[in-house]
Amino acid sequence: MAESDTRNYPFGTLVTAMVTPFTADGAVDYQQAAELAGRLVDDGCDGLVVTGTTGETSTLTDEENLGMFEAVVGAVGGRAKVIAGTGTNDTRHSISLSQRAAALGVDGLLLVTPYYNKPSQGGIQAHFEAVADSTELPVMLYDIPGRSGVPIATETIIRLADHRRILALKDAKSDFSATTRVLANTDLDVYSGDDGLTLPWMAAGAVGLVSVSAHVATKKFRALIDAAHAGDFATARILHFELDPVVRAVMTHIQGAVSTKQILKWQGVLPNSMVRLPLLEPGQAEIDVIKADLAEAGIAL
Repeated sequence: MAESDTRNYPFGTLVTAMVTPFTADGAVDYQQAAELAGRLVDDGCDGLVVTGTTGETSTLTDEENLGMFEAVVGAVGGRAKVIAGTGTNDTRHSISLSQRAAALGVDGLLLVTPYYNKPSQGGIQAHFEAVADSTELPVMLYDIPGRSGVPIATETIIRLADHRRILALKDAKSDFSATTRVLANTDLDVYSGDDGLTLPWMAAGAVGLVSVSAHVATKKFRALIDAAHAGDFATARILHFELDPVVRAVMTHIQGAVSTKQILKWQGVLPNSMVRLPLLEPGQAEIDVIKADLAEAGIAL
């Protein structure tokens, strides 16, 4: 499959879950966000998640979320899919934020499992259906039990796939057997939600990746996904091995937003590595192991 063909998916195939840049005094830096979005798309992303987990959505106000949606739509709308992270643990709040995002021209919604409340599977299904019914936008479910506290059961995902607006799944559960059942029994576009599992998930039929590490190695992730779509798994395997130390640098030592902002600062892409409490910038021990992994990947800072 040619690269241009991969861009026909409603959410794209290489989707970076963007960080939210802050100014030195902690305000959202919308200009830096627009510039980062443009850079990511120029380097090969055909989708961007705005204010998802990596975008520190849990510490943003609604107005800051909406400002980020507007900034990124203005920067790359029409060139890449702009996917708004509008899922919360309050269905009414999620509906309101989704409707306001839709009015700003986003292309789709990323809806995380309601967190902290620990709803039943019936409650999870009702939540997603209510939010999906509230706009005309396509929906990507986001299954990440390590953060939400509860998984979306495979049977629940299969039922939700019958909804006409629920078109995709970001799978951050790392359960290959469960994902296989979803791929075999639905028409959902499945995305790896774990950067290091992109190759095996795509070998089984996933369409791409929602990534944090792609901030750092966008072009190489683009090449891996294009190789997998083309059925060239020998090339994809080589790229998978080359990307392994990048994924370790970004995803295994400290929270992904923290490591990503630090690396982007080192690369001169962002002017600072500011995060909001309760996140903290990395300490020296974390910096040392991140730099060692990046050196292994051949990334000069």
